[in-house]
Amino acid sequence: MKNKLILVLFAFLPVLFAVAGNEEKQFVVVIDPGHGGHDPGTMIPSAKEKNIVLEISKFLGESILKNHPEVKVAYTRKTDDFVELDDRANFANKSKADLFISIHVNAIKNNKKPQGAETYAFGLARTQENLEVAKTENSAILLEENYEERYEGFDPNSSESYIIFEYIQNKFQDQSIEFASFVQNELVKTAKRADRGVRQSSFLVLRKASMPRVLIELDFLSNPNAAEYMKSKSGQQTLSRAISNAFDKYYKKYRPQGRGSTVQPATTQNTRGNLSEREISSREPDVADTKTTVNGTVYKVQILASNTRLPSNSRQLKGYKADFYHEKGLYKYTYGESNSMDEISKIRKSLLKDFKDAFIITFKDGEKVN
Repeated sequence: MKNKLILVLFAFLPVLFAVAGNEEKQFVVVIDPGHGGHDPGTMIPSAKEKNIVLEISKFLGESILKNHPEVKVAYTRKTDDFVELDDRANFANKSKADLFISIHVNAIKNNKKPQGAETYAFGLARTQENLEVAKTENSAILLEENYEERYEGFDPNSSESYIIFEYIQNKFQDQSIEFASFVQNELVKTAKRADRGVRQSSFLVLRKASMPRVLIELDFLSNPNAAEYMKSKSGQQTLSRAISNAFDKYYKKYRPQGRGSTVQPATTQNTRGNLSEREISSREPDVADTKTTVNGTVYKVQILASNTRLPSNSRQLKGYKADFYHEKGLYKYTYGESNSMDEISKIRKSLLKDFKDAFIITFKDGEKVN
């Protein structure tokens, strides 16, 4: 009897391994209700941003789980707590999130006319209007202890501080913009919000999140009609349903394909053929060799050296899209490029949190200067 039982178990082993091998990687979405605790966000006498976005975030999570019970939904906060901006991104990274959604409402002081939704992907604020929105949201760091040290001297009210974002690693930009477009279309179609478009700006809450990430400004709390809509339960449910619809489209395209696989689209047009960005990186895993794009004297920041060539997704690179050059048997990795010593010094300063030994090197007409 015992021998027969062993034979039966061995007969089923291939099936068991096949099932295990087909087990899907769980898709993780982190929902970030903006502000909280002693940071109310924007306010009017009858409502606070922190409360509105928390309710909408909860509705959103419930809707996603109802449609996709296999997805893991996590929140940076589920109560009226203050969460520092860096901690929100760090939580998403530790959760190994595949998507980060930060939810906010907008406002303009002493102006009740502006209305409508706008959705942001992380990037450089190329218009003054986008920059002002980023300054407003980033000013939350002023409520944090030791914010000057924590954010390396970043001043949320200084336009000069935002120059560094031109060089921040942003390898998920295309997917972020794509999801932002899905969200914006649904907010216009489903929630009937005025369309203020998809934009890019330099939000601190997004800068360290190592996954596709967006920040949504649902509408203007300073506009009485929009405020009444966002305060109502029906309005909150409709707004959350619009974002959930956008998630449905994104998830259909980027859902996991099986154990050990990365989240990737079935087909995504790319300037390098019909391969997705992730498919390209899996076939061409190595970091690009340094090619100086500016003639004359150029400064770069060297972040590390290795006796072997690192793949682009190496943990040693900590998510940065680095270049490298080969010298004395070592692969030396660099990040950033500028003709200005002042500018490259700012870049180096921003990198010290991740690469404490980072230093500046010089190239002259494409050749390294010792």
